[in-house]
Amino acid sequence: MSTMTGQVALVTGATSGIGRAVATDLARRGATVIVVGRDPYKARDAQAAIRLGTGNDTVVAEAADLASQAEIRAMAARVRARFPRLHLLVNNAGGISMERRLTVDRIETTLAVNHLAPYLLTRLLTDALVAAAPARVVTVASEMHRLARVDLDDLQGVPRYDAVRAYSLTKALNILFTIELARRLEGTGVVANAVHPGGVDTGIWRGVRGWRRWPILAMRPFLASPERGAEGPLMLAVDPAYAGVTGRYFNRRKESRPAPAARDPETAARLWEISATLAPQSAPDGGPGDGTSDAALANLSAFSKRSRPIRSTTPER
Repeated sequence: MSTMTGQVALVTGATSGIGRAVATDLARRGATVIVVGRDPYKARDAQAAIRLGTGNDTVVAEAADLASQAEIRAMAARVRARFPRLHLLVNNAGGISMERRLTVDRIETTLAVNHLAPYLLTRLLTDALVAAAPARVVTVASEMHRLARVDLDDLQGVPRYDAVRAYSLTKALNILFTIELARRLEGTGVVANAVHPGGVDTGIWRGVRGWRRWPILAMRPFLASPERGAEGPLMLAVDPAYAGVTGRYFNRRKESRPAPAARDPETAARLWEISATLAPQSAPDGGPGDGTSDAALANLSAFSKRSRPIRSTTPER
């Protein structure tokens, strides 16, 4: 087992499922692990359990609702203040909204949590990653990206919303984001890759209703454990063989070629511009903002985006 003593890692969605398994393994390797969850009580419970189970008392709990850009900025500011160097960022948190709902930022919820949250958090922590180089970014995607129709002019399900389509789209966006991130970080010593963890019983589909619920229930006995699902992300996070691999997509532990719509570099570059508008580094009120210098990433141009608000909410994850 490779050691991570002296290194700092942040894992989102780390209170349960794959994120919890990844955080536990990293703590066992000696890393200082920042456990991020939406619920502060669950984050502290996970912190205590991982400390107890691994004997590593450097596990840290952080709370942030990833559907709120203000909370992401505030959490990133706290992390940067305490840990100016970050060796590993695992963008694991994700979810699916069965109905089209808007977050407090007036963004469709599945898009906000699954794509814009990792985009914004990564950008806010990029300087800390570059300062710690060699460093790695691992983003959890899904083979469901192959079902996606990537229409950058309608990322928010306007006018028709379908939960599975929305989820599949965000998983394609995870891969496109990784491709563009890797390009922009070339030469910095920071690598970025995306991974499908396999079919894992994490409870993400528990809210599915109607006819789609039955095939999910039928598959459940065959789904892997979170520990098994963590194997792919952990390989990219800690295996020395992947220290120089970047901009790739993996299906579990094997490299895989993404669907054409999820590997086009022009689409990836345009998505980055759209994301920069939907999830700006700087808070509108001048609160905690940009953690990414021009030296780390290029300035972005504004890009207009249409969306029809319905109502504000936060996801249940």
